[in-house]
Amino acid sequence: MRRSAMAGLALLPLAAGAGLVVPAAAASATVVRAPAPSATGVELHVSNTRCVTGGDGSLVAPFCTISAAAAVAEPGQVVLVHPGTEYRESVVISRSGTEGAPITFRAVNGPGQSATVVKVGKRRGANGSESAFTLRGVHDVVLDGFQASGEGTAEAVLVDASTRITLDRLVVGEYDARAAVRITGTSQDVTMSRGAFTPGSGLAVDPGVRGALVTASTFTQSGITVRDAPGTKIVGNTLETDCTLAIDVIGTSPGVSIRNNILETATGPLSDAVACEVPAEATAIAVSADSVAQTVSDYNLIEPASGGPLYRWGGTEYTSLPEFVAATGHGRHDIAATPWLSAEPAYERPYYKIDRNSPAIDSADAAAEGVSRTDLLDNPHSDDPDVPNTGTGSGYHDRGAVEAQGPTTVTEVPVRRKVGGSPMDVTVGISVTTAWRTDGPLGKVSRSWGDEPFRRIVQIGPEEHRFRRAGSACETHQVTFTDFRFTYGAPKTTCTVVGATYTALAPLRVLDTRSALGVPGSVPIPANTEVVLALPRINGVPAADLSAVVLNVTATAPTTAGFLRVYPDGTTLPDASTVNFVPGETVPNLVTVPMTNGNLRIRNSASGTVHVVADLQGYYSAGGSGFRSVAPSRVLDTRDAGNSAFAPNTGRTLDLTGRIPSGATAVVVNMTVTGPTTNGVLTVHPYGTAVPTASNLNFVAGQTIPNLVMVPVVNGKLAIQNVSSGRTHVVVDLAGWFGGGATDVFVPFGPRRIHDTRGAAGEGWPQAPITSTGVPVPYLDPMFDKTAPKPTAVVANLTVTAPTKAGVLTAYPNGSGQPTASNVNYVAGETASNHAIVGVGEDSNIVLFNNSSGYTHTVVDQAGYFIAAAR
Repeated sequence: MRRSAMAGLALLPLAAGAGLVVPAAAASATVVRAPAPSATGVELHVSNTRCVTGGDGSLVAPFCTISAAAAVAEPGQVVLVHPGTEYRESVVISRSGTEGAPITFRAVNGPGQSATVVKVGKRRGANGSESAFTLRGVHDVVLDGFQASGEGTAEAVLVDASTRITLDRLVVGEYDARAAVRITGTSQDVTMSRGAFTPGSGLAVDPGVRGALVTASTFTQSGITVRDAPGTKIVGNTLETDCTLAIDVIGTSPGVSIRNNILETATGPLSDAVACEVPAEATAIAVSADSVAQTVSDYNLIEPASGGPLYRWGGTEYTSLPEFVAATGHGRHDIAATPWLSAEPAYERPYYKIDRNSPAIDSADAAAEGVSRTDLLDNPHSDDPDVPNTGTGSGYHDRGAVEAQGPTTVTEVPVRRKVGGSPMDVTVGISVTTAWRTDGPLGKVSRSWGDEPFRRIVQIGPEEHRFRRAGSACETHQVTFTDFRFTYGAPKTTCTVVGATYTALAPLRVLDTRSALGVPGSVPIPANTEVVLALPRINGVPAADLSAVVLNVTATAPTTAGFLRVYPDGTTLPDASTVNFVPGETVPNLVTVPMTNGNLRIRNSASGTVHVVADLQGYYSAGGSGFRSVAPSRVLDTRDAGNSAFAPNTGRTLDLTGRIPSGATAVVVNMTVTGPTTNGVLTVHPYGTAVPTASNLNFVAGQTIPNLVMVPVVNGKLAIQNVSSGRTHVVVDLAGWFGGGATDVFVPFGPRRIHDTRGAAGEGWPQAPITSTGVPVPYLDPMFDKTAPKPTAVVANLTVTAPTKAGVLTAYPNGSGQPTASNVNYVAGETASNHAIVGVGEDSNIVLFNNSSGYTHTVVDQAGYFIAAAR
């Protein structure tokens, strides 16, 4: 019974020499401030709308500019550049990867219009000509997915004297210069793949370049120029030039390969092209006399409607395909016919789709060197069953940059907890079936996980993800078959609920306002104000991976009546209470607090001051033990025959072997002190360890007071120490254990008030004597579809207030027998609280039994609940 009249000395004073305050140095061994976040993994992140000044490129502290990431990127790292406002910078890439581990710069484009396309252009205030990207003297670099433009006569992308460079999925446009992308210097093995060149742009391969590859790209009113660049391969592109030259190989460029391209050089509608005013300028393919040697041209589809030459080969023009084949021996598989293209504007990433009657379908050379694994839209090669396969190799590759696709069926499997994995592992899946044969997966997915600030682009198929904290586990996705130029349906969100496991610690003092431990000064908390307790890292686990912490919180030396509220930083002040007190009283209570950002807030909701002490008991994360709740059972009562009270300043071992399984890591017990002869403290700690400078129960002479304890066990044993100069009886009720095969996991859900007999306006009816009342336990149901896992046990603070007689409050699962154990002991007129973990019974209810001859109000403040592991 918590009698305020005898509470003045319950917490041993600092001057008494009992050593209850852990020095700050000792505390830092377990609870330390987190260092600055570090991006040491494969990914670096860039976002100019969510960046952090001085960020390191991690998910939580992205760089503000691409240049900042380029300055530090290492081989094998991927720089993910997220959409936002246009990146106004001229990025100079000066760091190299390795042949097996390139440095990749990837724009995370996704569903929607141009706002979701990563654009890079001239930096603000720059003078002269600047490229959006310059790669000079580097090797093994990938540039993927950007929309880039230059300034003045500068190229959008310049590759100079570099080796093994891949320019993939770029959208480039420059109205003042012929070449939007220029490969120059002594560059070797540079690949331009799946790009989109807008009107007025183009690609230039300059003298000295060796082994360049241009594949699966589209050119709109623009073309390709190869000058003195032997070995260039131009394979599987679509060029629509509007009466200008499409492919121009000049100077001395022997060994060029021109295959599988679609060349539309006429003007007018694509499906009904007309001749050009100056036909000679509408040549499809031109190869200079000094470039003819070892150059190959075949499997191209050329629109003849321009009236101009199909080929200018070695200085001779050919307007007839049979004439060209007869004269040169090339073009034996070329087709001179209407390509049957249709333009798809696709916002700022246009492309040309081939219609089902196009001769390009299933007629390309699949064995041509440089054939792209996927088409411009990142789709596989597909076999149209209604078209004969006339190509080589597999026989069903299409000519041009875009492959025709068959009808598809999309099956979406919602997010689910992973069976057998970490408690916070989930799986989700999307599958696509098509009536056509393909040589790879079809489609991609944009997926946003609820615990990450940015979306990810992944291939179709199953995916796993590990959430960092317990609670709602949601993902939102959209499917595309056009590399997000268009999407398949609206965004879809699916959710489940994941739980955390518990790690019990030897009690550790982390806050004491009397000695400036955990706070700047040694003054009590003023009225209606709060302190912030920082727990950025516990036992090596960073705050971002902590779902909740368990503390024993003690209020001492209050000057007026009131209560403490302990709640997560960054959330609204809850209506729940943690510790209730009256003037001069010292009262402890266990509290389970969800974590949000590594900080907890402790508010003094009183008109006077109060000191607060907090002892860390453990934490919930992905790396602990599961829980098993049991109906409360009494495992120790020193009042029983053959037993005896704790002697002054003595300890006792409680052996739970046979009551808990072997391998149990911790137990949940309700400890009650009754009949103490003097003031003191009860401390519960792991068996075989020194008595810590922390407390679980603070009591005064003659008091009966309970408190919930979660303590590690060693070989099934725990230790109880009576830190008192007097004798006291102790009662222990077992409520559950962690580990030893237990599998239930914890879901933070609070603090929130779920039951209050006083009613919203204080006009409710108290609970009658010797009666029971059911309390429904709410739980997370993020999809509101009743598929979320239901509670197996609830974690809550139980409060009795305004009782008319002394008594005991007992909580137990609905549908089970009433236990002999107790949760809250109280006297008339007192407000008393105790933390509890109670199994949830039928209809997701618990039962509160008022074992008293008087009336009392009862309050339940939920902190969370347990759920069964995924099965």
